[in-house]
Amino acid sequence: MKNIAVIIPCYNEEQTIGKVVRDYKQALPEAAIYVYDNNSIDKTAEVAKQAGAIVRKEFRQGKGYVIRSMFRHINAECYLIIDGDDTYPAASARAMTELVLHREADMVIGDRLSSTYYTENKRRFHNLGNRLVKAMINRFFNSSVKDIMTGYRAFSYDFVKTFPVLSKGFEIETEMTIHALDKNFLIHEIAIDYKDRPEGSVSKLNTYRDGYKVLRTVFMLYKEYRPIAFFGWITLLLLLLSTLLVIPVVAEYFATGLVPRFPTLIVSGIIFICALQSLVCGLILDVVVKKHRQLFEMELNRLHES
Repeated sequence: MKNIAVIIPCYNEEQTIGKVVRDYKQALPEAAIYVYDNNSIDKTAEVAKQAGAIVRKEFRQGKGYVIRSMFRHINAECYLIIDGDDTYPAASARAMTELVLHREADMVIGDRLSSTYYTENKRRFHNLGNRLVKAMINRFFNSSVKDIMTGYRAFSYDFVKTFPVLSKGFEIETEMTIHALDKNFLIHEIAIDYKDRPEGSVSKLNTYRDGYKVLRTVFMLYKEYRPIAFFGWITLLLLLLSTLLVIPVVAEYFATGLVPRFPTLIVSGIIFICALQSLVCGLILDVVVKKHRQLFEMELNRLHES
């Protein structure tokens, strides 16, 4: 098992991948550098191999699929994941991997947002999206992570081998962060000097399509990891609506002794029942989630024993 594995998911990065591989070979000469080619139609694989990387292929399209294959098939004490677009500095690699190797962190985040990201990145909606996702996750999961969607991270063996990859695309970074927060992994952040893609290099991100997928992932994982809070808000909203509907009916009954608006009363009652059902769902799922956390801790113990 290698001490450090540098893993680089790539799709049509012929222009930059050679420099990225050489930079990280210089920064971490003892590391094994893997480039996973995700059906590139240019010379990405050929250039990476010439630069000295171990090149492998992932035929299912999407960054999530690539990460799944990388984590499943590579064994190392520390995993450093980067993008192949030459936007992340190799100078930060040593500090990030040392934190993992010294067991001071299970996930080290290369924090772009506290450094040069907002001045280097020219896509303003990406800046807005990063702020929105960061605010939502820190609010939902009571955390203070500075950069949720960075592609520059270092991981421990424990994290990699117990992380169930469910996402298919760029929402994988969000899933990683939420998993680490929920399972109480040690998280450390290091500010890095981000730089935008070089001229001629094209981003594979679609601002609106991928942004929607990330937001959907946040809400889905909030439901799955914090069901009592998720369904609690739904319960509160339904109770409020039910109350607003029933107040005029009750007031009229006390004033006249009559209930002329039976449909409104019936609808209010149905909404109240739905609120109770939502509360019960949240309570049941909260028990399931707590049991899953117990099983996860047992799985971590078995991983250490083996």
